[in-house]
Amino acid sequence: MLADVRRRSGCRIVHALKAFAVPAVFPVLREYLDGCCASGPWEARLAAEFFGGHILTCGPAYSDEDLETLLAVTHHLDFNSVGQWERFRRRVMGHPRFRSGELRCGLRVNPRCSTTAVAKYDPCAPGSRLGAPVESLRGAGLDGITGLHFHTLCEQGGEDLEKTLEAVDRQFGDLLRSPSIRSFNLGGGHWITMPDYDRDLLVRLVAETRERYRLEEVWLEPGEAAVLHSGVLVAHVVDLFSNDALEHAILDVSAAAHMPDTLDMPYRPEVTLDGRPAGESGPHLYRLGGCTCLAGDVIGDFAFHRPLRVGDELRFHDMAQYTIVKTTCFNGVRHPDIVLRHEDGRLETVRRFDYGDFRSQMGWSPPGNP
Repeated sequence: MLADVRRRSGCRIVHALKAFAVPAVFPVLREYLDGCCASGPWEARLAAEFFGGHILTCGPAYSDEDLETLLAVTHHLDFNSVGQWERFRRRVMGHPRFRSGELRCGLRVNPRCSTTAVAKYDPCAPGSRLGAPVESLRGAGLDGITGLHFHTLCEQGGEDLEKTLEAVDRQFGDLLRSPSIRSFNLGGGHWITMPDYDRDLLVRLVAETRERYRLEEVWLEPGEAAVLHSGVLVAHVVDLFSNDALEHAILDVSAAAHMPDTLDMPYRPEVTLDGRPAGESGPHLYRLGGCTCLAGDVIGDFAFHRPLRVGDELRFHDMAQYTIVKTTCFNGVRHPDIVLRHEDGRLETVRRFDYGDFRSQMGWSPPGNP
């Protein structure tokens, strides 16, 4: 689906590593995409080492050390504020990769056009720290900036993109039409691979945008769109008990440590038992709790087709996106193995976590390994 949009619209699409960053799957993704979007130096290094293609980087701010790494590996370096660009402009423009044209620079703008209902995920919320508002560009020295970038969507459709593009044109249209601007990054948050997404609308919007501003490149950087409806987190029931007429099932996985979006979004995952989906109500209703001491480590209330038993296997679906990248070692809980299922059905364990991983994250390293 992403490759079809790329072909029909003439845009370029990269995968946002903030949503999914397992190198074992990169050979599949890079068949269809142009590269990766990174939020900082470590993601950019991962993309350079394992993915290839173009690397687009945009973070809220860069340190001197960050910049040194990024200048060596990224192809598009976008700055979140005029101040950051002014601080690093001479250093960037003097770099050999910039002078050769291998590295381009852009500015993230904030069109103040809120289209998402969840304030925590709204870069256009009042007082946002993400993107330069139009008034900050007045009198700014933008020599060397050849691209503009906005990222305002979160799991949204083409209609919200259309509304945002109208707001961007009202505020930044003159800048986009200037000869110095050659590329335009429409960011991520596009639910392109959802069944009800209007991909024809997206193709039209991209084509119109390229024509309107006479751009060389239009970029999209969705993350979860490449891995929607993939990834299964396998859990097991380790205890069952009642409290205040509520049935509890404690699992060997954690919302807080393994799938924090169930707490942050909030997000209700699809859960199956014996291959049958759980519902929201019914005679066998359980509150699924995680294995940490956090009182709020609760996945939700789920009704099953039969009573649960200790040892039952529960499967959480659509878990590839924003799970592995957000895991924590809170309480020292063990992380599940990362297992790749090949097209022929073969299972390959690409990562198995153990106590040594926890110990090392807490600051211990063997003698002789600083």
